[in-house]
Amino acid sequence: MPISRGSFIVSTLLLLLLGLVALAGVVASNVWLVQRTQSLVVEVQQMRRLRAATVDFRSLLQDLETGQRGYLLTSDPTYLTPFRAAMQKLPAQIETFERAAQVDPVARQLAPDLIATAKAKMAELQQTVDLTEAGQLAQAVDIVRGDTGKELMDRARDAFAAIIEQAEKRLLAINAEQASSANALWWVSVGGGLLVLAVTVAGMATIFVYLRQLAATRREIEELNASLEERVRERTFELGRANDEIQRFAYIVTHDLRAPLVNIMGFTSELEQSVATLQGFVDRHDGDENTPDLEAVRLAAREDLPEALGFIRSSTRKMDGLINAILKLSREGRRVTKPERIDLPALLNNSAAAIQHQVTEAQGEVTIDARVPSLVADRLSVEQIIGNLLDNAVKYRRRDEPLRISIRATTRPGGLVDIAVEDNGRGIDPGDHERVFELFRRSGPQDQPGEGIGLAHVRTMARNLGGDISLKSTFGQGSVFTLSLPAYPRAVAGSVAA
Repeated sequence: MPISRGSFIVSTLLLLLLGLVALAGVVASNVWLVQRTQSLVVEVQQMRRLRAATVDFRSLLQDLETGQRGYLLTSDPTYLTPFRAAMQKLPAQIETFERAAQVDPVARQLAPDLIATAKAKMAELQQTVDLTEAGQLAQAVDIVRGDTGKELMDRARDAFAAIIEQAEKRLLAINAEQASSANALWWVSVGGGLLVLAVTVAGMATIFVYLRQLAATRREIEELNASLEERVRERTFELGRANDEIQRFAYIVTHDLRAPLVNIMGFTSELEQSVATLQGFVDRHDGDENTPDLEAVRLAAREDLPEALGFIRSSTRKMDGLINAILKLSREGRRVTKPERIDLPALLNNSAAAIQHQVTEAQGEVTIDARVPSLVADRLSVEQIIGNLLDNAVKYRRRDEPLRISIRATTRPGGLVDIAVEDNGRGIDPGDHERVFELFRRSGPQDQPGEGIGLAHVRTMARNLGGDISLKSTFGQGSVFTLSLPAYPRAVAGSVAA
């Protein structure tokens, strides 16, 4: 089933999201397990310190008891050396044990009684040693034979054993927890890695399928483009042939129309001569007796015939102008454009200079802002377009204020050049903005000579150059005609030197 662009994006985003969630879960689980392992390591160290402190505490207390017994039995002062060493170390060891016991609730509970018992035992042992050194061995032996010392030592041994056993149990539990954490870490890492791998494989498979689909689509498009280019060439050839036929037809029609028009104009001239002869005859018999027939002849010779000939002459001139316009358009359509590099500022200045005398008579001015140094186009077509727009700006100016014409040339994205001709003339009604570009159509008062082919001719030339022309105008305030042309037409960009 083909993958649409939307489903591809959705599935890819879902897979990425799933992969991110899986990766985040793996990372979070690993961080938690590592932190747990670190806390267990710290606890192991604490329990080991507690066990070591307890064992050392017990050993010192046993050393103390051993030295005391040896001295009492032998009265040998050498047994006092380990006794005194143990007695000196015990206070510091008790403090060490007391600090270590705070990490375990059982040890923390037993520690106060154990320390008190140990101190009592130490006092009992110190007393017997002091009595023996004072020569009171019998009294010291009596103290030893009593149950107080034995009870204290037994109670201390029980506490030591309980604390050490608790530490051993806790260490075993911690080892089990560490093993469980390591096992969980392994499963999370492997499971998460497999999940991420599965998501990655699924994503790569989706991308691969989509790319194969794109490649197949591209091949289809290339095949279609190849056939389309062929069809375009065929259609272009057919259109060109049809256009040539239309131009030949227009030329033939206008040529054939000119022949009867010339005849009409010739016969009109002969009629004018005949009318002049008739008028001379009427003038010579102006004093004769008036008769209805003679009065009708005078009226026809002096009014009716001259008026009718005037209408005929005016119509033939208009028809001659229209035929000439059609011939001009036909010849322009057959003219082969010659693209060349044009110095645009110089061309605009020359076009403005051609109408400068008319602008001066209208007390106006022309300003030029050419920000485009050059473009490649047919020079004659560009000159005719700009010249026609400037002529219209002068022809359709407002009589109540000085004429102002502004010419601007700028570039815009897409390799296009815009040449805008702005004036402060009559302006064009919005409803006529498109109509003024139609053949033989004009806008506003018809108080200026013309056949209505200027702007139609301008649009035809602009499109022949690969561009177009647009209009923005407000009635009574002026107009802006913008000619848009490619700076470097594709057909000639490679052949025109940069």
